Amino acid sequence: MNIIEDLHARGLINQMTDDEGLEKHLIEDRVSLYCGFDPTADSLHIGHLLPILMLKRFQEAGHRPIALVGGGTGLIGDPSGRSEERQLNEESIVQDWVANIESQLSRLIDFSDEKTGAKVVNNYDWLSEMSVIDLLRDVGKHFSVNYMLAKDSVETRIENGISFTEFTYMLLQSLDFQRLNQQENVTLQIGGSDQWGNITAGLEFIRRKSDEGEDVEAYGLTVPLITKADGSKFGKTAGGAIWLDEKKTSPYEFYQFWINTDDRDVVKFLKSFTFLSLEEIAELEKELSERPEQRIAQRRLAEEMTKMVHSEAALNQAQRITAALFGGDINDLTKEEVEVGFKDVPTYELVDSEKGLIDLLVEAEISSSKRQAREDIQNGAIYINDQRQQDLGYVVNQEDRIDNAFTVIRRGKKKYYLVRHSS
Repeated sequence: MNIIEDLHARGLINQMTDDEGLEKHLIEDRVSLYCGFDPTADSLHIGHLLPILMLKRFQEAGHRPIALVGGGTGLIGDPSGRSEERQLNEESIVQDWVANIESQLSRLIDFSDEKTGAKVVNNYDWLSEMSVIDLLRDVGKHFSVNYMLAKDSVETRIENGISFTEFTYMLLQSLDFQRLNQQENVTLQIGGSDQWGNITAGLEFIRRKSDEGEDVEAYGLTVPLITKADGSKFGKTAGGAIWLDEKKTSPYEFYQFWINTDDRDVVKFLKSFTFLSLEEIAELEKELSERPEQRIAQRRLAEEMTKMVHSEAALNQAQRITAALFGGDINDLTKEEVEVGFKDVPTYELVDSEKGLIDLLVEAEISSSKRQAREDIQNGAIYINDQRQQDLGYVVNQEDRIDNAFTVIRRGKKKYYLVRHSS
């Protein structure tokens, strides 16, 4: 299959301009394409993964990807897919975010290949040099207000209001496409489904700016919005967004997000996010149908994504923590792995080298009183490092420390508490 056929088979094309022309262009030429990423936070999240991996797919098919980081447009705010204005951030903050995002992109796309090596560009480099007069004369003149009002990104905001700042975003993104077309021979822009209006506006601007009678080759393609079978938003959990920065979302948490994928979604996610062949995915789908309880498809999805976004070492650590927490021995974990695995559980700092279990349960607010603590111990509800402890006189000591730093106490089946030893 060629790249377009493969994308269709994976359900990764929402819309594209001139289907036959684009497919022919991709078969006959080495194409330069781009996708833009505005710095709206200090990290990308998994909602950005699909367009990033689209760039990677085109690169593996022999084309040249360009990742545009919107240091300029990020100061303005894209109205696409939003019902209200974005908060404007300070320029220094946005530029810090740009640096973080450039680093993340460089881990996911190959920049070393001589022919198809990716490139990162920052539209702040040219937008910051434009005067208001230049923008109005050289760009604004080519767009009618009626044309702009008809775009979904603007039309859906008219009732509640849209600032002139966000209204002009379309002009800036169109300028990006035209500039890259001229300077980098970019003939294809890709993006999420909410970017269709901005992409087609860019195509129109390229045609208007071209020399009269010149046949300009330029195309647009969007990927579909990823939805979950249960109706919840993809990429969100009870704890918030799933970030690509390991300091914001640890590799273990990242791994857990994918391994907990619903059976109804896992095949779609394998097709959308991984580079496994369609034949291998079909085999995983068969395994899912015959032995769903083994979650083989989910494990493969989690492995592929964690290794791709983080590293093989990070995947190994995530698997170690998972194995220890779900049936293994948590005593085998390191201090750092305990901190990651029990990041969100209540933590109590113990300054004494030893502590009677009853007193510890009360002081750490694991049990509500000494009486309750005694009942919990006698009833077999208290576990120290996953070992049941029913001795009322038990003293938590040095031997109960994991990597000389933590003791994990569990009350009942699911309530975990972390004791941090400071001495």
